Amino acid sequence: MATTTTTTTITESISKMPVKSREVQNHHMDSRVWNDFAFRPDDIIVSTYGKSGTTWVQQIVSQLIFKGDPSAMPAFSSPWVDLRILPKDDLSAMLAAQKHRRLLKTHLPLDALVWNPDVKYIFVARDGRDMIWSTHHHFTIATPLFWQLVNDTPGRVGPPYQPPASPNPRGMLIDLVEDDSRGSLPWPFWSHTRQWWEARDQPNLLLVHFNDLKKDMEGEMRRVAEFLDMPELSEQEWNNAVEHCTFAWMKAHPETTAPPQSEVAFSGGAKEFINKGTNGRWADVLTEEDNARYLAKAREELGEEGAQWLEKGRLG
Repeated sequence: MATTTTTTTITESISKMPVKSREVQNHHMDSRVWNDFAFRPDDIIVSTYGKSGTTWVQQIVSQLIFKGDPSAMPAFSSPWVDLRILPKDDLSAMLAAQKHRRLLKTHLPLDALVWNPDVKYIFVARDGRDMIWSTHHHFTIATPLFWQLVNDTPGRVGPPYQPPASPNPRGMLIDLVEDDSRGSLPWPFWSHTRQWWEARDQPNLLLVHFNDLKKDMEGEMRRVAEFLDMPELSEQEWNNAVEHCTFAWMKAHPETTAPPQSEVAFSGGAKEFINKGTNGRWADVLTEEDNARYLAKAREELGEEGAQWLEKGRLG
């Protein structure tokens, strides 16, 4: 009887594993790159919707891998795999040559990503209002070269993406509430977040929240290290790693932390890519009604528990 129960449990677990059911191809991404991807059993994949703490968590994981080495450069060693402007052959060759534990980045929704049960996935979330403010800034400072790469690289599917129409991010927030498939957002937010939230019980998935990193970064780093089965660091290595993951250190060393294209893709270069790292910039812009509508939309899309987590984080 025990054997039967165990077998059933394993079968149920496997049947509930996420399964890729579609391709996502747009101005930024091409999900087909994952279809024949050569995974390694110890690969680590960091996923976000975007502007939700991706670079921060890449830095954290990189510092754990390289034991607090300040010269570790996730900006170059941890590629955005599904970014369509990266030549696939060059990307494959770079990743194949890496001898250390690999750290990969994606912005795909879960139903467009190949799920490998041997790989560790980390999904990073952020309150949608804070994400919108950061996203608006990100695309506002993008240079003509950025837009050329995103929209004019051959193979784009669908319409080009355009710079924000207004200097006020509120319009993007209203689109998020009313219809997140509108063109002001790079791609839909709610279904993306919901898919990862609903997969939270997968044993090889860890959910991390931007608010929790701000509230207790060192504690969250330990949580990430335990999830990834990282070798224990010495006290000095750990202290170095923590220091190198602070916003102040990352802001002062964008050459190691910001994506390599940042220097030419954004006005102000890599230092502007790593912006403020703050929350609540919307508080003096959104009306009481705006906030009420946003929170109601979050509950509608994610349920009460999911909406609470998205707003406040695990420690909130």
